[in-house]
Amino acid sequence: MVLKAPPPAPTNRVMSPEDFAPAFDAPTEFLNGRLLIAMPGIDDPRFERTVLLVCRHSSEQAMAIAVNRPIDGVTVPTLLERLGINSEIRLPDDPVLLGGPVERERGHVLHSDDYASPGSTMVVGDGVALTATREVLDAMGSQTRRPRHALLALGYAGWGPGQLEREIQENVWLTCDPDEELVFGQDHEWKWSRALAKLGVSAAQLSTQAGTA
Repeated sequence: MVLKAPPPAPTNRVMSPEDFAPAFDAPTEFLNGRLLIAMPGIDDPRFERTVLLVCRHSSEQAMAIAVNRPIDGVTVPTLLERLGINSEIRLPDDPVLLGGPVERERGHVLHSDDYASPGSTMVVGDGVALTATREVLDAMGSQTRRPRHALLALGYAGWGPGQLEREIQENVWLTCDPDEELVFGQDHEWKWSRALAKLGVSAAQLSTQAGTA
């Protein structure tokens, strides 16, 4: 499902600024800015009940970041402190998210489009952008430059040429339009159900259909 196998479980290595480097170029067409919703019974426990935001999708590759997989015991303030980021404000204890199984020591920040780092920020969709350089971490701790919404994720999900399209045809994923709460909200446990509800279906309905297919 991904471009390469996931690395070993994250260690206690302190991330460096080099870990915050853009992984992809600017987006093109296709599913950029849409949400992927894992179907019940997906044959990959890494993506069970996962909602991902597609950040990059072209004929050559696709890249998405999970928006509902908090990492136990890791918060944004503690990670920024470990990275030597001096915050000017008291940051909320938002969890750091596991963005996907690829390059889990690389950081990405999804944020509202009121922040941009020239040459580094990639527009993902309406009102949402992605930055993967240290500048955005500095901005998150700034009183004047902080984006209105931001989530910090480690890793991403990736697909090779045509792979995501095939998985959608095989009903591995559903897609829907994002909204602010689904992307940036903190109720991670219910994001998957809420995303399904946007399509007018429930997990129970989909499970029944899968069982009779």
